[in-house]
Amino acid sequence: MRKRAIRQDIIDTASRLFYKQGYSNTGINQIIEEAGVAKTSLYKYFDSKEDLLTAYLEQSGERTYSELVNAIGNATSATKKIIAVFDYLEQLVQQKDFHGCNFLNIIYEIPEDAVRAKEHIRLQKNNVRKLFSDTLRSSHKEGIADEVYTLYEGALFGNKVHNDIWPIDAARKVATKLLQ
Repeated sequence: MRKRAIRQDIIDTASRLFYKQGYSNTGINQIIEEAGVAKTSLYKYFDSKEDLLTAYLEQSGERTYSELVNAIGNATSATKKIIAVFDYLEQLVQQKDFHGCNFLNIIYEIPEDAVRAKEHIRLQKNNVRKLFSDTLRSSHKEGIADEVYTLYEGALFGNKVHNDIWPIDAARKVATKLLQ
């Protein structure tokens, strides 16, 4: 049980640091120091920094998907579910500790040869695309799922650039028009 806790402590520390200061700006020694573990403990669970990044992306992907599903859970129609995602996004970006989309932050700073990390990012983004498609299928509007997904991603990116909620509001308005 303690071994599992040590591994999770390492992931939690790396996740916090990767998210707050970036993957490239976070060193293994800082992770070891802040997690309060020995270097041998880190390398017992993770062969490389990329392995640790992969664990971070995997957990972040599961959490993000769960939060999106939760956001649409009580809505009664496909349109209301999609709008609920944008409402959730607006609330999320206004949190004090929000520093942008984990996956978009990472994709721009990892090297081209970080294939496993890119696969995890693509998997997470495809899961969000599928969520939109599955949600819109009931209203026979799954044909616009990619447009809605693009609005979602654009809203995240626009928020990061402008540090304001107007990109999310604009994306929600366009999504509403598409869904009418």
